[in-house]
Amino acid sequence: MNQAAAFPRTARLLAAAEFKQVFNARQRIGGRLFVLHWHASGAETARLGLAISRKVDRRAVARNRLKRLIRDSFRLHRHELPALDLVLLARADAPDASNEALRKELTWLWRKLAALPGNRGQGTMPAAPVATDEAPVTPPD
Repeated sequence: MNQAAAFPRTARLLAAAEFKQVFNARQRIGGRLFVLHWHASGAETARLGLAISRKVDRRAVARNRLKRLIRDSFRLHRHELPALDLVLLARADAPDASNEALRKELTWLWRKLAALPGNRGQGTMPAAPVATDEAPVTPPD
């Protein structure tokens, strides 16, 4: 596996205090299937924590499917994200959604987070606008 696309232990939130710090920051983006909370941290790269409760689905297999898809999406998009601590919560509709719909919303959340002001690099000058053929970030259906 490509090391740049791996999901090492250093890219995970593990301690309860880290989760609490993210939730106390009260910065979040909500979609139809997920809510993404974040907090600026001293970490060098983005770190992810998951909060998929039994309220979302009582079946462990459904919760594990969500976690697997979230981790895979994060692993593939981690290089695009600013150095933040992230906690992703699933909404009640998430277990019933197709894998394609889940991936689409996760990609939308990662792009939305990367595009937020203040979440760019640590440079002293604003980045010059770059013309791209990419469509603007809009919420998925």
